[in-house]
Amino acid sequence: MIPVSLVDVDAFLPERVVGADFYLSPDAAEADSDNHFLRAPAERRHIDPRETASQLMERAVAPMLERIRARGEDAHVDMVLTNVTIPDRIINGSGAELVNRLGLKPAPEWIIDVHNSGCISFVHMMKIARQVIASGGARSALICNVANMAGQFFARPEMRHRRHAPIPGDGCGVAFLRAGDESPILDSVTLHEPRYTYDMNLSVDTRKYWEPGEGEVDFGFTNSGVQEIVERGNRMVPRVTTELCERLGTPTADIDLLVTNQPNRMFLANWRESLGVKPERHPDTFDSYGNLFGAGVPVTLAKARDDGMLRKGDLLVLSGFAYAGDFAAATAVRW
Repeated sequence: MIPVSLVDVDAFLPERVVGADFYLSPDAAEADSDNHFLRAPAERRHIDPRETASQLMERAVAPMLERIRARGEDAHVDMVLTNVTIPDRIINGSGAELVNRLGLKPAPEWIIDVHNSGCISFVHMMKIARQVIASGGARSALICNVANMAGQFFARPEMRHRRHAPIPGDGCGVAFLRAGDESPILDSVTLHEPRYTYDMNLSVDTRKYWEPGEGEVDFGFTNSGVQEIVERGNRMVPRVTTELCERLGTPTADIDLLVTNQPNRMFLANWRESLGVKPERHPDTFDSYGNLFGAGVPVTLAKARDDGMLRKGDLLVLSGFAYAGDFAAATAVRW
């Protein structure tokens, strides 16, 4: 089996920093929630509603590929995999537009827009790319995650005062994978729980989201309450992370750096406590960027790398869960 390495990561965060006061309702009744699940970050970034997901990807990818070339390494891209929180190229996806923006010639043989797996889609796409590269179907892959809900959706006057509106942020995280053993991906674990698929959806009463009608389109939990989501998240992330470490023959407490998605402070604290990982080995970007959904893992990883938290030989574990708990995944890299 051909070894596959996570060669580089990068991120792009919009310049506009938005504080909690942006979301205050006239009576401020909904701004300061007592619910830990809905307690807002101090800050988050907002994209301009006119910006597209592929524009954010380009701003993150271009410097990364230039850096790879500057090291004298091959930056040719055989695969492009993308995940966008709110797809703005709803028919043909953002991957092809990104390839065009980057001027990649010839165009990659593989362009895949991954719609599912949400907040942990970065690990999902890593697993897909690793499988293709390890089988000889490609030699390199570009992985891109975009969170674009906050500035386009929850910044709208009709939405910004809702209790969950301050939680999301916008940003983009990207990575470059390549055949080789310089920073090898060791193993991956994925867990599907299809019975929870219907528990998070668009909330538009009985109409389709594209049909005219009154009332705002919103995102929310349907058949299950917040407490059920909390219980699933607290259970699923330690489960996939522990199974991964058992495969590697390594206790979870020996993880050098654990990078998870960043849904809220409560999950972050519960996960590291359950796994026995010290806070200094579990970077937290929630208060700076909010919940970046699928971009949370690569953005947090890029920041940890830039902050000197990763050393050569470290065991890096990426882990998290998605939506209302219908998917969880973990992967390990020897940095």
